[in-house]
Amino acid sequence: MGTKTNKTINDSHYLLILLLGLAMALFLAGAGLYFFKTDPEVVANLFLVLVAHSLGGRAAGIGLCIINGYSHTLTIVYNFYLEVLIVCFAFSVVMLSINNRIEFRALKYYSLLLERKARRHKEKIEKYGWLGIFFFVMLPLPMTGPVVGSIVGSLLKFRLIKNLSATFLGTFIAIAVWTLFFDFLEQHLKIIRYLLAAIIAFAFLSYAREIKNFIKKNFL
Repeated sequence: MGTKTNKTINDSHYLLILLLGLAMALFLAGAGLYFFKTDPEVVANLFLVLVAHSLGGRAAGIGLCIINGYSHTLTIVYNFYLEVLIVCFAFSVVMLSINNRIEFRALKYYSLLLERKARRHKEKIEKYGWLGIFFFVMLPLPMTGPVVGSIVGSLLKFRLIKNLSATFLGTFIAIAVWTLFFDFLEQHLKIIRYLLAAIIAFAFLSYAREIKNFIKKNFL
């Protein structure tokens, strides 16, 4: 009986996080429609940044902002906002799916994929606790990031505040470091476009097989 009650409480928390993500997405869409009338080019650029983040290319999204001349403050705030939004959606959907609260086939496939990635890193992170999640999210290593990090934290039974504080603080610091790094390249070395192209290509190739399997399994 106690286990069932805890599960219900956890599910309600995940649902609230999902609703927060939906609210953030609606706000972003509304702001985009409002500013599209006055500056459609800026809105288009920021939409590309959203696409980059959605494909797991945090660095690519930040690089696009720097290339287009956005300030450090706008770059950090906007990219952090996107990461929080994506985590709210992906983290809550995966955990609700694990708890069998979501039955949509496509979402179940997506959730299972992220859960498998998280479980591969679970043991390595567990012994370091909060710092394990923090550095896992912050360091620019393949298949790391805030979504997988937050799922690992939940699988390790971290309290929600402990889990998300490590996830979002690691994300914020990573975004700030990437912003300064790309700005340095843009100002001094002028090779940011080549590096950015390589990062985008790497992000796409990393997910190409998964995207192909997803389309094949759910639509063909």
